[in-house]
Amino acid sequence: MSASSQLSEYLFGWFRKTPVSARRALLASCFGWMLDSFDIMLYALVLTHLMSDLSMSKPTAGLLGSLTLLASALGGMIFGVVADRLGRTVALRASILIYSVFTFMCGLSQNVFQLGLFRVFLGLGMGGEWASGAALVSEYFPSEHRGKALGFMQSFWAVGYALAALVTAVVLPRLGWRAVFFVGILPALLVFWIRSKVEEPELWKKSRSASAPPISGGEPAPQPMDSSHQSPEGKEKPVLPNSASKRQPTLISGRLLRVTLAVTLMNALTMFAWWGFNLWIPGYLSLSQAQGGVGLTTRHMSSLVIFMQLGMWLGYLTFGYISDSLGRKKSYVIYLALASLLVFLYSIARAPLLLFFLGPVVAFFGTGYFSGFGALTAELYPTRIRATLQGITYNSGRIVSALAPLAIGSMAQQSGFQVAFWLVSAAFILAALSWSLIPETRGRELE
Repeated sequence: MSASSQLSEYLFGWFRKTPVSARRALLASCFGWMLDSFDIMLYALVLTHLMSDLSMSKPTAGLLGSLTLLASALGGMIFGVVADRLGRTVALRASILIYSVFTFMCGLSQNVFQLGLFRVFLGLGMGGEWASGAALVSEYFPSEHRGKALGFMQSFWAVGYALAALVTAVVLPRLGWRAVFFVGILPALLVFWIRSKVEEPELWKKSRSASAPPISGGEPAPQPMDSSHQSPEGKEKPVLPNSASKRQPTLISGRLLRVTLAVTLMNALTMFAWWGFNLWIPGYLSLSQAQGGVGLTTRHMSSLVIFMQLGMWLGYLTFGYISDSLGRKKSYVIYLALASLLVFLYSIARAPLLLFFLGPVVAFFGTGYFSGFGALTAELYPTRIRATLQGITYNSGRIVSALAPLAIGSMAQQSGFQVAFWLVSAAFILAALSWSLIPETRGRELE
């Protein structure tokens, strides 16, 4: 086998060998996440025009971003429960429909209050997509490929962000910011394909069957054993310490509770850094120098953002392979430490050409680690509460991170964007340090 064939087999062999049902589940989650990014980032890309037309200050613009993140945290928790109770695909379809409709409604806003209200409902759908999509992908792929599959899914966020920048560059100068939001209704079409083509994972079906009450007072139905607990010879493998048996209560406590709090803290810090940086990057690049920005035109700003997404996409995509190889902990710490350094360098760079080349590197390390969160939390929790706790850990972190757009906007108003971005750099390094409290989970089979 040639070197190119070996590389192709390593990169894509895992996908080619998966069943059609798993491929469809992965693609549904990928496109749902891509269009989620597309809709949510349109706000950042037209922010300077919104600030002008609706008379918004930087703190007010940041506050609307914070409200969206708070709503997305609530949506993630709600849809995590829906995904556990009614199914992963049901929650996925509902979340996509909600964020699509209310992105369209943002284009009808006549004042800041209306825009804020529509952004809140958009956030509910946005938060729900990740919780349902991550659980769906986690349960279709085995441990040796789970990181790669979730990394592939996460990489589509960068594709959606780049697509939003491209649409903004084309539509905004010709039709205005309202038309940009109107394009956001298109993701709703994905719902019909998911309904007809994507099945619930067998792991979820077995979990629901095992937890169903017996009929007519008879004996409980025998619980099917998860194939992930069997060796190739058909013998049962021992359940890992983090796996919950049927005798364990739904509530978590003890060591698992402490780990859950640590994971939530780590995620809160990374999301604070990501949203504080990325929600303001388009505004920072396009605001005039008198307003503390770089002063680029819409076309040049969009070009820098699109090129930045190339680094983001590669970061998302490669993190799955790296974390499957090096482990979740080591990979996370390396990415976060480098992200802290690179954001600091970005904050002191002013030349557009330097920002053009530095942006993708910042995005590579400053976002790629998100690909590991789905695998990490899937490997920590049992099936019957997996989506619920994935939603709680991810979106509790998002509640804290909701302070980021407001904090960065307010700090930029008072002290400039350079100082504001230093806060982002500090959040990254604190997130890296929090991994001292989180165990390695690579290789764990799902309960």
